[in-house]
Amino acid sequence: MKTILLIEDDENLSRGIAFAFEKNGYQVISANSIKEGKRLLEQHEAHLIILDLGLPDGNGIDLCKEIRAYSKIPIIMLTACDLETDEVQGLMSGADDYITKPFSLSVLRARVETVLRRLESNKNSVIQSGIFKLDVNLCKLYRGDEEIPLSATEFRLINYFMSNAGQVLTKEQILSLWDKQGNFVDENTLSVNINRLRAKIENDPKNPKIIKTIYGIGYVWVKE
Repeated sequence: MKTILLIEDDENLSRGIAFAFEKNGYQVISANSIKEGKRLLEQHEAHLIILDLGLPDGNGIDLCKEIRAYSKIPIIMLTACDLETDEVQGLMSGADDYITKPFSLSVLRARVETVLRRLESNKNSVIQSGIFKLDVNLCKLYRGDEEIPLSATEFRLINYFMSNAGQVLTKEQILSLWDKQGNFVDENTLSVNINRLRAKIENDPKNPKIIKTIYGIGYVWVKE
């Protein structure tokens, strides 16, 4: 069951949203202020936040920015303002979607389901191996929370390695990555690029523990 954190100070609207989503199999936890919303967010594992822009103890945009500093939880922002500048501010603060009041509950539900589907789709494009996480869509590699900058070649290599973790990959198989791009790369260029990648991810690049050389054959990404 998906849990939605609803932060909305209009009690009638809050009850209506909660009823509509609970009827469709969601769990809804409700707050009427920023302070209460923060408390509930600490106590519950919410899958999505519906956040009102104007709250009695602060601005939803500021709360959205605060949440974005430590979490990627989807946020849909509600507002009574229909100014383009407000919408831009909301989206720039990290909101995934923005809905102007008044709105249909069926439209809100459709927006929520779209955001959650997109989140599930993005999860499938993230490859995890030990402390390393590769976001295939964004072409970004992370060691824990630290991003490791990659060149296009390094990304192509590490994507291939992590997608085939634990399997010995021959040099011919790896070189085929460039053949598909219509480029010619020799074994020496491959070795140079792997050494550059090792320098970024290995604790001791001269004694690699993650991308290991299988002499006479190729390389293997060692599962942690």
